[in-house]
Amino acid sequence: MEEAIAMFALIGIVLVFGSIVAGFLMEKGNLLVLLQPAELLIIGGAAVGTILAANPLPLTIRIFKSVLGIMAGSRFTKEYYLETLKMLSAIFVFARKSGMAKLEEDVENPTKSPVFSKYPKLIKDHHLLHFVCDTLRTAVSGVVAPHDLDALLESDIETHHNEISAPVRALATVADALPGLGIVAAVLGVVITMGALGGPPEEIGRKVASALVGTFLGILLSYGLVSPIASYLEKINDAESQYYQTLRAGLMAFAKGMAPMIAVEFARRAIPPEQRPTFVNMEAACKGRAPGADGKDGHAEAPKKAA
Repeated sequence: MEEAIAMFALIGIVLVFGSIVAGFLMEKGNLLVLLQPAELLIIGGAAVGTILAANPLPLTIRIFKSVLGIMAGSRFTKEYYLETLKMLSAIFVFARKSGMAKLEEDVENPTKSPVFSKYPKLIKDHHLLHFVCDTLRTAVSGVVAPHDLDALLESDIETHHNEISAPVRALATVADALPGLGIVAAVLGVVITMGALGGPPEEIGRKVASALVGTFLGILLSYGLVSPIASYLEKINDAESQYYQTLRAGLMAFAKGMAPMIAVEFARRAIPPEQRPTFVNMEAACKGRAPGADGKDGHAEAPKKAA
């Protein structure tokens, strides 16, 4: 599923460039005229320089990693959410059966915990692990009121969202600058053309065309490449923030004393509809059985009242 979503992003970019090239060729245009390495060097080099000048090195590295990782797509699929609900259920059931004091031992060393270690795909995300463990540690202490804990989680999610959105904001700045950089390249081309006045008309025409290509490339790279990539990354970041809102809903429900399955149901209801599993599927996954094994059809139903 992740690969399919990322493939659509690639198809979209290819379609943008392919349609422009195809339309240009349909109008009997000479494709070689658009191949202006000097103009591309001016615009591309200036764009990269803008990134380096406007952002500290760690953020610059994150920008390039984000762009290179765009093909991976968002990991927050229905399967990933279902695995998360299973992990929350296991934690809550363990705490209810063994006591909060015993849970505190697992929270202090989650990588060696028999509860957390069952979900290696999830605990590879260090921020996710810290978010869950720090919340449980605070809840176990018993000195923080539920509404204060909820405000703490909301602040944590907001801070994390601002952090992961920094590369998007930087790319958006570059996208805004690219048309201007294209004009710079065009102006330099016009300067060169002015120096060639009096020469053969064909030579002057080629230089004017080269200058206009600079403007064309700046606008195309801005609105056809960098801006869509920034928008795509922003949606991935929004999906990640929504994921943490799901964790927040489940953890807060459990911190308020609700039964494990009810707390997990709070988390399930916070999942976006497209990724949300049904209650029956969630219940079956948390209890380690296949959906429908007890004769149910897999459609959502209200959770039973906890004992």
